[in-house]
Amino acid sequence: MLSQAYFKRLWPPGLILFVIILFWYLVTLPTTGQQTVDDDYAKLVGAAAAVGQQSGFPTPNQFLTVLIKQLSDPFYDLGPNDKGIGIQLAWSIARVAAGFGLAALVAVPLGFIIGMSRRAFEALDPFIQVLKPISPLAWMPLALFILKDSNISSIFVIFICSIWPMLINTAFGVGAVRKEWLDVSLTLEVKPLRKAIYVILPAAAPTIMTGMRISIGIAWLVIVAAEMLVGGTGIGYFVWNEWNNLSISNILVAILAIGLIGMLLDFGFAKLQKAVMYKD
Repeated sequence: MLSQAYFKRLWPPGLILFVIILFWYLVTLPTTGQQTVDDDYAKLVGAAAAVGQQSGFPTPNQFLTVLIKQLSDPFYDLGPNDKGIGIQLAWSIARVAAGFGLAALVAVPLGFIIGMSRRAFEALDPFIQVLKPISPLAWMPLALFILKDSNISSIFVIFICSIWPMLINTAFGVGAVRKEWLDVSLTLEVKPLRKAIYVILPAAAPTIMTGMRISIGIAWLVIVAAEMLVGGTGIGYFVWNEWNNLSISNILVAILAIGLIGMLLDFGFAKLQKAVMYKD
């Protein structure tokens, strides 16, 4: 019974994956007859043109070969421009964790203050509304100028993009706590700190986790673009470096890794969100 349930759940995405791979295989088949690729394009796409392919896009078999090669030794280090994909992912995850953690330390307490105080909301809301729509990457030149360190600047960009969903969702969750619960705590003369921890936090926790889940997705999205700009290390730099090397297969491997890590991060926060939800 369990295996049948899993089969019913997995066969639709499995079928879609099969169709995608089949389409990929068909469009990358070598053409027959006279080669129409000019010399300059042949130099760009390399071996693909020699077998008559009209593009340098790798076949599924070529991609699988490169994927196995990358997974066989993901942590090799042969110098600044030649590191394994495991090392690059570790750098990106570390930056996201640092920026996201700092954002949580600021956003959650500040969100509590905004949610519990009308005056704080009125004072801070205009600044939030002005700063929230600014693209995180717009801060990168200023961060590089002030901080003078590409790694710290990347962490700052993650911080600035992660803080707003957490801040807004925390303020909303705190402000939406049922009035009856607050009245009971007032009747029992519960001190503000104990009220925040034992009454407001459990009630607002699902909304706070929603903000964190949104933030981690945005942070993982932004880190790739940030690392393309600053270079050095990280999965974004890996993608840009492989583009400079005209290695489309390695770029596809990196894209797959980025998607899988993002899925795992979202899955983890979804589990945390479910764990803190109120159950009757």
